[in-house]
Amino acid sequence: MSKDVKRERGWYAIHTYAGYENAVERNLRQRIESMGVQDLIFDVLVPTEKTIKIKNGKRVETEEKVYPGYILVDMIVTEDTWFIVRNTPRVTGFIGAGGTDPVPLKQAEIDAMFIRMKTSHIKEDTKYQIDEMVKIIDGPFSDFEGKINSIDTERGKVKLLVSMFGRETPVELDFLQIKKI
Repeated sequence: MSKDVKRERGWYAIHTYAGYENAVERNLRQRIESMGVQDLIFDVLVPTEKTIKIKNGKRVETEEKVYPGYILVDMIVTEDTWFIVRNTPRVTGFIGAGGTDPVPLKQAEIDAMFIRMKTSHIKEDTKYQIDEMVKIIDGPFSDFEGKINSIDTERGKVKLLVSMFGRETPVELDFLQIKKI
């Protein structure tokens, strides 16, 4: 880090070992408290978002990391704070400028991430694609096959084109009502 002390507060991206983001967050919070630098390091965050996955035919709400292998730190970079963060177990470095002169994230990036984390709609994780052939396994069209015409991940629905009586008919179904062929 350069000798001149930066006194500008900002959010910085910190690279960690993948899968250890929560452990790094805990360790860093403990180090901040034990070293008494709460006036220079303000917050530590593992960005997550809620998703719905289908497991064993049921919807399960999970929280997933937005940026696996990274945490965010709201801090004023000084030689001491740089050293504290950089030497936290399982931290590999700051993102930007070779890791020695950290570059804060742009405000637009921070705003977009907080909006993504606080969004009230939950996106459904889907394994289906448009124009894919699927089999209907539940409901009045059970055992019919159809081609996916559109996917609505927010509602967990697909529109299929099902061939009935020689013509294609659009049918809206839940993800749980279809399976890949």
